Amino acid sequence: MADSAFRFDLRHTDPSTKARVGTIHTRRGAIHTPVFMPVGTQASVKTVEPCEVAATGASIILANTYHLMLRPGVELIREAGGVHRFMQWTGPILTDSGGFQVFSLGQNVRISEEGAVFQSHHDGSRWAVTPERAIELQAGYGSDIMMAFDHLVGYPAERKHVAEAMHRTHRWLDRCIARAALGDLEPTQGVVFGIVQGGMFPDLRAESAAAIGGADVAGCAIGGLSVGEPKDIMAEFIDITTPHLPETKPRYLMGVGSPEDLWNGVAQGIDMFDCVLPTRLARNAALFTPDGRITIKSSRFRHEHGPLDPTCDCHTCRTYSTAYLHHLYRTGEILGMKLGTIHNIRFLVRQMEHMRSAIVSGTFASDRRAFLDRYQIAGKSRLE
Repeated sequence: MADSAFRFDLRHTDPSTKARVGTIHTRRGAIHTPVFMPVGTQASVKTVEPCEVAATGASIILANTYHLMLRPGVELIREAGGVHRFMQWTGPILTDSGGFQVFSLGQNVRISEEGAVFQSHHDGSRWAVTPERAIELQAGYGSDIMMAFDHLVGYPAERKHVAEAMHRTHRWLDRCIARAALGDLEPTQGVVFGIVQGGMFPDLRAESAAAIGGADVAGCAIGGLSVGEPKDIMAEFIDITTPHLPETKPRYLMGVGSPEDLWNGVAQGIDMFDCVLPTRLARNAALFTPDGRITIKSSRFRHEHGPLDPTCDCHTCRTYSTAYLHHLYRTGEILGMKLGTIHNIRFLVRQMEHMRSAIVSGTFASDRRAFLDRYQIAGKSRLE
């Protein structure tokens, strides 16, 4: 039986943009939106413990169906009492269906109406995932939000292939919903979110959004963006998509997590985001500041004995100096990655907290402008 506690309450809408504040209620706690979800692909947010993730203020994390299916396997996770108990995370967990990972396998995957057959990127073993199996796996993990299995086509792509994949995604969603509705899965079975596809074709995006928004799903995700297209194209297609999605369901933009994209996405009416970016950057010595990303290994930080960001309340900034972080990264100490990850996650969580407050107080538009005016986007910044 699906989570009977699941409910989305829309509380405020910004009068000058499409920004929204709401609350997603789940059996494992409330999620205040807009929200950023750190990624714990393999039941682990890399380099940090779940309690440390919780200390950043993150209320929900993402895990991945494909990776957990391969290792350690759904049976072991079920034996452990579900992924929450397995990894000791008490809050909600959203599981991506694995559609993007299957897409990323390239020539090692075969798509048919039945589903996907592919080779493991670990050992070459053959696996098959159908829409029904994707739901069964996620229910076996004890996921709170289960993403429907979708067929993603990369960018750029011919209209014919995009349309075929989009319509298959819609048919697969029907099968996901039907499988979840049987009621014979785990007692902790979560709710289903559908995924909008349609590539970079406005009419297909609108058609897909209307189909997903009208389906019997708890939320609507926007997939197939942030896959290599320019950011102005991504923004254009968010604007094309959101008017066709119901206001009463949370909207989730998949795979987006740079600070500027979070502010812009929220202005366009997005409620949920996820991305590996903050944790991956932290493992590679790139840390967020209000002025933009910095490379902490840079020699100019060697003698900086104050905090990385004096305005930040994370454990890293409250406890350690910039010079110490510089030292840790320059010497390859794992602690550096841990402290950098804590800071980067907290930085994004703080942005979401700021946005929620600004939407309620009516200052979102001016606060967004102030953030974007100050924040130097990577690639244009003089800080790196």
